[in-house]
This record gives sequence, structure tokens and C-alpha cells, in this order.
Amino acid sequence: MRNKIQGDLFEENQISKKDWFSLVIDAYELEEVGGWVDKFGAALNNSSLKNKGKPRVLGLFSGAGGLDIGFHDAGFEIVECNELEKDFAATLIKNSEDGGLLSGSKIICDDIKNYSPNLKGIDFIIGGPPCQTFSAAGARAAGVNGLDDDRGNLFQEYVRILKKLKPKGFLFENVYRIIGAQSGEPWRQIQKAFKDCGYTLHWRILDAADYGVPQHRERLIIVGVREGQYQFPWPTHGPDSISKRPFYKAELALDNLEESLNHKALNGRHGHLLADIPPGLNYSFYTERMGHPKPIFSWRSKFSDYLYKADPEVPVRTIKAQGGQYTGPFHWDSRVFTIQELKRLQTFPDDYEVVGNKQKVIHQLGNSVPPQLARILGLSIMNQVFERDLPFKIDYMDDGFQLGFRGRKSKLTKIYAEKAKLAIDKMAVSPDVDITENGILYAALSKDMKLSISSKKCSGSTKIVYSIENGEWVLEANSNSKKVIYEIASKNIDKSMKDIRSIRMISHSKDYMALSILWKSLEYLVKNYAHKDDLVQLFGYYQYKKKYHLEFIATKANMKSGLWAVIKNITEGDGVGGVISYKDLAENYGLSLKELSDYLVELKEIGYEIRNNNTNGQIAVEALLIPYSFPTLNERSLQRFTEL
Repeated sequence: MRNKIQGDLFEENQISKKDWFSLVIDAYELEEVGGWVDKFGAALNNSSLKNKGKPRVLGLFSGAGGLDIGFHDAGFEIVECNELEKDFAATLIKNSEDGGLLSGSKIICDDIKNYSPNLKGIDFIIGGPPCQTFSAAGARAAGVNGLDDDRGNLFQEYVRILKKLKPKGFLFENVYRIIGAQSGEPWRQIQKAFKDCGYTLHWRILDAADYGVPQHRERLIIVGVREGQYQFPWPTHGPDSISKRPFYKAELALDNLEESLNHKALNGRHGHLLADIPPGLNYSFYTERMGHPKPIFSWRSKFSDYLYKADPEVPVRTIKAQGGQYTGPFHWDSRVFTIQELKRLQTFPDDYEVVGNKQKVIHQLGNSVPPQLARILGLSIMNQVFERDLPFKIDYMDDGFQLGFRGRKSKLTKIYAEKAKLAIDKMAVSPDVDITENGILYAALSKDMKLSISSKKCSGSTKIVYSIENGEWVLEANSNSKKVIYEIASKNIDKSMKDIRSIRMISHSKDYMALSILWKSLEYLVKNYAHKDDLVQLFGYYQYKKKYHLEFIATKANMKSGLWAVIKNITEGDGVGGVISYKDLAENYGLSLKELSDYLVELKEIGYEIRNNNTNGQIAVEALLIPYSFPTLNERSLQRFTEL
């Protein structure tokens, strides 16, 4: 169990409204060291709050219990929690057992659409529906579906239960992007639905770091009340706090945590890159924009958390629920954070058990509201909505007060650039890989898209002759034949490509896999000659405006129909780079839906990335996305195993 702190908070007449939070901390003799938020929650639990009658709360979409923990500590009784995901519900069940933090709470693991609570006397409802359809990750995968996805309409289930139980108020939490998604239509519908239930809405976008969480996490918080008014609590930490109390540093949050012997290094293709990245930066350290002498990546070609290394002197960036091998935050010692460390950064109590293997635990933590933010919000609701006199006063923001965390973010680029310059100045730059401007290589591509390069001819390999003349890079495949089957020409190449301004690829083979070999050989040369990590870094991320132009020139009549015609369309960007319906794409290409589907399967087999609802849940069932004009799948691509 958490540490017990005896005694009540100080008398009301001792309070100065200049810094209520500091006085609360001082009264408990708490220092902001690792685990102090646990002691803060325990202190609230043992204060006079528990003797004044506990408002009864229902938790919806409870996840791992972040909101429930905070409201429990703020003096509320968590009567029941509903959660669909079995892994998340297992965590709630474990902690609702005798002696657990949520002891006495009833856990219902069921789809919210089937859930109709038969509860009397529910005073308040808390929860936030799944937000993938409005999230940044979802937008990057395929654009924001919002209300076009069933998950974007789960707020209606929240509204249904509000209408049935008629509590005094509710707290609704979600991603802040929901406000601007789909031209604001979801946001208008959500507000109208809640108002039609008889609630006055008060909302703000808050950063958890402003309330003592060692993590920047921006969320939309709506508090609805049937009667009276509500104001959000003044930040307890950071530049917007009254006391200017510093943010809770990541390093301090991990202080006095039992040392783990299972520190995991980051391995794989890009794992070694983490060591040189300064704390606070990400993959962008290896871009031309940051001044790196050998820019591997293009600017804004990855998620902002790709190879993101946390800075110990400030809160970390948002912990993600799901991500790839290189999704940060990573520890400033260039390693993976342990589960106990992630719990501290998310302010989950040390002794709160999150059930499941590591990935399932990270999923639960990353989807949660930090309990410390929930505590402060819970206290403000206890005070204002339920008119309970707390044993201390809380300062509340005027409705017109503008928080400054958005403005401060705009200054980070300059700070990061300065840190990058200092790190680069200290680097010992290795010599260039010896790739001559003219040469021959032999390339082979396995069925799983793994490229093999040799200086000598091997069984099954393709001869690639390459040269640079007058700023044009020319690659020629199977040059032993005199018949040119097709050419691919590219202009307006990335300026970081030394003196190269255009690329021309020539093939003397009509084998489809030879096309992929040609592209992959170009990628190999680009990586070694210009330090680009892959073709995406050369041509740019698909959602950004294209600066280059590709032209596919077929020399044979039979190359102008069938799959080759589709390849020409894709190479030249027709239907590429955005979500499009199967019907519209088939019409663009002059194909039947059956023909298009068959060709898409073949394209994927030779390395083209095709996304649809099976590979990316954000994409509508009747639509697909071809992100790039060239094959990008390789032996590390998990999408190779997902059928269209």
C-alpha cells in the first residue's frame, strides 16, 4: 500500500492565495522527488476529505484507471468502471481487489454499446472515448476519419448514459485535435449533444506538465455541470503557475526508484544512432536542417517521437500507447525506459499493478490520463460542483486567461538547433563510404524484399551500371541487352544530394521484379553516396508537397496496358499520396474493380506499399492509400504479412 501520511491539512486561515499548491506540499512536508505524487495522493486520501461523504462516480472508457485513481484520491467513490479491452479491464479488476487502490469498485468488461448501468445516486461521470480517429497518429496514417469512423461516435454512448443517470456533472477527456477535425463538425456535434442533455460546458486544452506531471501531454478536458459554474484550476507548475514553480523534471521523477538490472539497449537498423542524439532531440538531429554533416533523414520525414531521447532537465514528451521499435521517449542514457520508470513519468502509483506483458502495459499507460492531472481536476470539481470546503483553497483561472504552453513550443526549434550544433561540433565525422560516381554493382532481391549487393556477378543477380554526368545520375539495368524497355526520369532532386539534380533509370528487362531491383539499387547508392536512409528521405514524406516529378517512359506498345500501365500511373503520381476510394482509382486507371484489386496484390508482391482497412484501421473499408510512387517495402516491413 502507499505511504500513509497522518494528520489533516492546515487550517483555512493559514492560506495565502498566492501559491496554494506550494502550501499544500509544505503542509505535507513533501519534496518534489521521485514518487512524491504518490505521497500527495495518499495524503489526500487520509485528509478530512474522506469524512465529508463521497460523491459517487461512474467511470466510462476507464482504460487502466488514470482518471479513476485521481478522482478516488480527491475524495470520490468510484462505484463502477466500464472498459471494453480485456487487458485494461484486468488491470482495473486487479486493483479493485481488497487492499487495492480501487478496492470496492465494480468492473464491467463490456462494449459500451451493450452497457446500460442500473445504478442509483450517481453524482458524477468521468471518462474519455477512444481517440484514434482524431489523433495525430491517425492523421499521419491516413488522414482524420473522425465521425466517419464508428469510434469517432462513441461520445453518443457517453451522452446516452448521461441522459439515463442524470448526474450533477461529468468530465469528458479527449485529444485536442478533435476541435479542428473535419472543419470542426465533430466538435460542434459533441457540444450540442452534451448541451441538449441539460449541461453547461466548460472546456480547455490543458498540458499535464502544468499540473505536476513530468510529461507534456495536451488533452481536451470538458467539464459539464447542471447547475452553477466551473473554472479550471490554476497551473501548479511551470511559467503559468502563480509561484513559477519549475516543471517536475523527468530525472527528478525517477529519483529514488529501485535500480533495474534489465536496462534494454536500442538495437536494429537505427538503434546505434540514438547515442549521438542530444537529450531532447529526435531523428531530426540527422537532417541537413540541423546541420548534420551526413544527413540520413529528411526534415519532417518521421514522427516527432522517432528516436526521441528525453531531456532529464524537463518533462518528457507524450508517452505513446503504441509505436514501432524506434518510438520514444528513450532514456537520456540512450536506452529503453523500464516499466517502473514509465509509470513514474505518467504518475501512476508505484504499487498500482498494471497487468500484462511489457507491450500491453505500455499500451495501457500510454492511453491513460496521468493520475496527478486527474487529482487536481478532481479537487477542483469537489470544491466547485459539490461545494465541498476543502482543507485548503485552490486558485482558479479566469475564463479569459490564456495558457502559454502553445507559444512556448514555437521557441523549441531554435533551442534544439543550438543543442544540435554543440553536439555536431564535438563529433568526429567518419569518412565517406567509397562509392564512386561511376561503377558497376550486382543486385539481387529476395522474396521478402531483402536487397543483396555484390561487386561480382552472382546467380540470380542483376547487373546495374551507374554514372554521374552533368548533374544527372544514370542507372542502367541488364545493359547487355540493346532493347530499352522503359525509362524512369526524375527532376528537382533534394538539394542535399551534392551536385545531382536529376535521376534517370533505364531497364532492358520487362520483369516486374527487375523494376524493384532498380529502385532498391538506387536506394542503396543514395544511402552510401548521399547518406540518405532510404528513398523516402530523398523524395520526401508522402503528405508533404512534392518538389520532384517522375516520368515513366515505355518504349514498347505492350507496356502501355495491364500492370505496366498501372505502374506508369503510380510512378507519375496518379492516385498516389492520399486516401482514395477503390471505385475512383479504378476509374482513373480505366480498370474494373476486380482488375484493380488483382493488380494491387501484384504490386505489393514486388514491394509497393498499399494501405487499406486491413493494414491501417484509420482507412475506410471502401478506400485505400498508395503513399509512394516507388516500392518502399523491405525485409523489415510488417505490412508484407498483412493481406489486402
